[in-house]
Amino acid sequence: MISQLTPGQKLARGTRRHLLQHNFVCLDEFTPVSGLRVDLMAVGPKGELWVIECKSSRVDFATDQKWHRYLDYCDRFFWAIDVDFPSEVLPEETGLILADSFDAEIVRFGEKYPLSAARRRKLLIKFGRNAASRYMDLREAAMVRRIGPAPALAPSRKSAVQDLDQE
Repeated sequence: MISQLTPGQKLARGTRRHLLQHNFVCLDEFTPVSGLRVDLMAVGPKGELWVIECKSSRVDFATDQKWHRYLDYCDRFFWAIDVDFPSEVLPEETGLILADSFDAEIVRFGEKYPLSAARRRKLLIKFGRNAASRYMDLREAAMVRRIGPAPALAPSRKSAVQDLDQE
């Protein structure tokens, strides 16, 4: 199974597993705002938000033109790389994580970029809703495998749900 993962997915997996040991939970491919998608967003026990970009090659890093924009959406920013990546090309002010498919190690902490309370609140709510939505999708897929697909919602039920979404 692990052999089927892309190099970036392997780095993300090892990084997630390591951060969980430090009581951080992660979401892959999180979108803090439209137009930005981070490889990993991690939330710590005190609500701290870290962005981790997984880079599997120098070319992958060189073509990433958006990473500076991620700094506005995290308290700390890290690169997750493997041992063969030339770490000297990464900016010194950023954090560095060495990772493989199974684990990782935080080599250096980058600068802190403290978020405003309003932005932190917005991101934590978005993180929680995104995590709950992903969990609901997994639960629904498991139910479909066990009992088959659910019937469609009645039209009156759909409109009530749509009204809630518009509030």
